[in-house]
Amino acid sequence: MNRATLTFALLLLLALPLSLLAGRVWIDPASTPNAALILSELRLPRAVLALVVGGGLGAAGAAMQGYLRNPLADPGLFGIAPGAALGAVVALWFGYAASAWLLPLFALVGAGGAMALLAAIAGRTGGIALFTLAGLMVASLAGALTALAISMAPNAFAMSEIVLWLNGALTDRSWREVWLAAPLVALGVAMLWRTGRSLDALTLGEPVARSLGIDTSRLLWLLILGIGLTVGASVAVAGIIGFVGLIVPHLVRPLTDRRPSQLIVPSALAGALLVLVADSLVRVLPLVTELRLGIALSLLGAPFFLWLLIRMRSGLA
Repeated sequence: MNRATLTFALLLLLALPLSLLAGRVWIDPASTPNAALILSELRLPRAVLALVVGGGLGAAGAAMQGYLRNPLADPGLFGIAPGAALGAVVALWFGYAASAWLLPLFALVGAGGAMALLAAIAGRTGGIALFTLAGLMVASLAGALTALAISMAPNAFAMSEIVLWLNGALTDRSWREVWLAAPLVALGVAMLWRTGRSLDALTLGEPVARSLGIDTSRLLWLLILGIGLTVGASVAVAGIIGFVGLIVPHLVRPLTDRRPSQLIVPSALAGALLVLVADSLVRVLPLVTELRLGIALSLLGAPFFLWLLIRMRSGLA
């Protein structure tokens, strides 16, 4: 276990109990009425889901940055998150979200469709440039169709539901969402972890990686499946939560030897920590209504992204 993994694991052990007590009303297990019920049925599933979503997004960001060899890469560039969002928007548009399982299932179908389209365009060659362009095309197409669905919403209620869901949140989530997302994210993170040694070789360039026996087509398929499962399942249960996959690898990288294989697991832990802490903070802010988690992380991520751009520009100057 490297230093980064140990550091973030310990921080998670400290943050999780505090997140269970935090909220508009802080819970004292000894004196709060029905404290055990509130903790087990409301606070705990929300906290576990934050760990699942953050862990999946953090690992996906680390793997994508390693594959593209670009520290500004984000899982949203693959088009899988917009595809999952489009699937959920379709469910809301037709009113299928009244069933508890249909909205996340539609989101997973949308993520699967984006994965299939991405693989059909770039899956055979395994080229990084073609794969990047294919991801941008899928993301643009899914974004355009989502905007079209919003503009043609059948009523104001449906439009409001779509916009709220796209902002991302863990509000009112239960164990049902945990049992849906956790196995898929765990499988996706395991796939991404298996790409570690191949990503290390890829840092030397594609020709060198091939000469070392790396099957770049297999690597690409593992990445598509791994990121599809982690990002698709996260979007399916929580909506769009951006910037986690961008921010987390940058925070973790100085604590590692900077090899992609050493970054994926710590990034998963750091992503879980970031989403857990952010969700705890939005619960305790003294606002009329709870700030959406996706908005909060965007307010944090946009300045961080700008700082990265300025830093990179200064380095190039």
